[in-house]
Amino acid sequence: MPEIAITAQALKNSGGAERYTRDVIAGLHRMGIRPTLFSREIDRELEEFAWVDAQLLEMRWAPRPLRNLAFNWMLGRRLRRHRPRCLFAISHSPYADVALCGGTHPGFLEHMGQRARQRDLWQVALEQKTYANAHTIIAHSRSMAEELRRFYGIPEAKIRILYPPVDTARFHPLDPAERLAARRQLGLPEDRVVFGFSSTGHKRKGYDLLEPFFAETRLPVCLAVAGRPIPQECETIRYLGYQKNIERFFAAVDFTIVASIYEPFGLVGVESVLCGTPLLIADNVGSAEAVADDAMIVFNRKKAGDFARAVHIAVDRVRGGGGRIARPLDSLRYVPDVDTHVAALVQLLDPGVDPISRG
Repeated sequence: MPEIAITAQALKNSGGAERYTRDVIAGLHRMGIRPTLFSREIDRELEEFAWVDAQLLEMRWAPRPLRNLAFNWMLGRRLRRHRPRCLFAISHSPYADVALCGGTHPGFLEHMGQRARQRDLWQVALEQKTYANAHTIIAHSRSMAEELRRFYGIPEAKIRILYPPVDTARFHPLDPAERLAARRQLGLPEDRVVFGFSSTGHKRKGYDLLEPFFAETRLPVCLAVAGRPIPQECETIRYLGYQKNIERFFAAVDFTIVASIYEPFGLVGVESVLCGTPLLIADNVGSAEAVADDAMIVFNRKKAGDFARAVHIAVDRVRGGGGRIARPLDSLRYVPDVDTHVAALVQLLDPGVDPISRG
């Protein structure tokens, strides 16, 4: 059995990085692999806690801007006692053998138009050291591979592109009766084309592009927003709150909008497609490269009127009866399930492992 360790910000039920950590642990568990997990926050109530050797490196004593540095200082002390065969860094670490790139800090600053502060320089330095020391870097999209080369000068031979996984049992289409019931339960209008938008941070996710268009349009449309509260509602913009069963939200709407200013991948796009719902997606979003052309309408955030053009096309498509995705898996350019992803990941972590033999 390979000796694998993982670094992660947290083992808890939270955002995308935490979901990815849990997926990797679950996939390893099904392969019979019990990794060591180094993390600064661990929820012992999660079932994944029983599947790891949990090593808590608690960081509340350190000032927030210095917690990444403090974490790796403590990690180095632990690793001097025992160094596992392979260390996979989901959170950045200069000790990583294999490092994940789910986004670069220089890319974030550039797209958001922000100047680097001291804490940003610390983060960039940590990323630089992490990627320089690792023998393999897993990029979650081709755009991330390009950022690794552009900002950090990483040679192409060190980079492997591996799209992130999705729980395909959870995200799936609803039959027409179930979908109608979900729309009514969510309070979605039946006489309008409904565009779904899920956001935990409106500025980066691009809500500023959506709000003025939907507030002023005379098209028979409605923007349904799940997640963080919005400034105000109107006839064509409705706030639905946080949705625990986000898969029903994706299945219920007619199109899902992914309009982020910076989005290294954007798992929402794949989740929506798996629910049978096509995308209105910005061309700078990483997951656009993983979705077939017939399952999305692409627009350029910076081109005047291009978002409006995309909305008009979407409305016409729904009115014409062609708004649903009949075979979601055929509309993706990769196999998205967790076990396939983790099997490929283990081959990069420990090439001697035969994932097939482990069932």
